[in-house]
Amino acid sequence: MDDVKIIEIKKSIFEDNDKDADALRGELKRKGVYLLNLMSSPGSGKTTTLIQTINRIKDKIRVAVMEADIDSDVDAVKIKEATGIPSIQLHTGGMCHLDAEMTRQGLDNVDLADVDLVILENVGNLVCPAEFDTGSCRNAMILSVPEGHDKPLKYPLMFSICDVVVINKMDVLPYFDFDLEKCKEYIHMRNPKAQVISICAKTGEGVDAFANWLLNEVNNWKN
Repeated sequence: MDDVKIIEIKKSIFEDNDKDADALRGELKRKGVYLLNLMSSPGSGKTTTLIQTINRIKDKIRVAVMEADIDSDVDAVKIKEATGIPSIQLHTGGMCHLDAEMTRQGLDNVDLADVDLVILENVGNLVCPAEFDTGSCRNAMILSVPEGHDKPLKYPLMFSICDVVVINKMDVLPYFDFDLEKCKEYIHMRNPKAQVISICAKTGEGVDAFANWLLNEVNNWKN
């Protein structure tokens, strides 16, 4: 039987995307624009967290948001109405993630000369988005209390690539079997350098810490 040629397509896809992502990061650096890639499961409170955060920083830096979903423009409309900042919707055509080229297409519709920070709210799941470098300066994720403190054990890649993990919905902590200290331990097992910030996006508790982290990131990126 003749030998069959095997092509490692997945590896090739990732390698090509990594090159595109590095190129995009370089362009953003030259333009002084900071890109944050925000990930989480559906229902973790990404959009509410963004609204609370943006309203704390929008008078200090210029912000725009890109909302990625398989369909609908619900989140983009909500962000624009609640914060007044530019917000665009990205439809992924059924794909469960964004890659660097898709992110670039979104950025082409943002006036980068008029922003300091672009926040990309990635498609909601803990698997696919973690596999693709979007070209962001930093990766952040939100883990909500109802999801359980064991998620860093079950989704290692997501937690290993994130620079900051925001634990949301602290107001319901008494009603769930969620061990905050154990969760932090698991996160640091995956990524010892990850910063962990506990918040309640609904009440605004702890959001200042995340807003300050983001402001420092943007200022350091531009200097």
